[in-house]
Amino acid sequence: MSFKKNIPLEEGDYYLTPEGYRCFTEQYHLKRGYCCKSGCRHCPYGYDKATDTFKKDN
Repeated sequence: MSFKKNIPLEEGDYYLTPEGYRCFTEQYHLKRGYCCKSGCRHCPYGYDKATDTFKKDN
């Protein structure tokens, strides 16, 4: 069984949307070190939830 490590939040890891939701930034995603495949707004890994694929860099 694999456990995900808890990443402490720091300034710049997220912001609150006008609706009051926490939106994680690219900074946080890179610190976490992997893509969760949730279609995050600031995903630095290029994941496309609609096609369940990763966009390739040219």
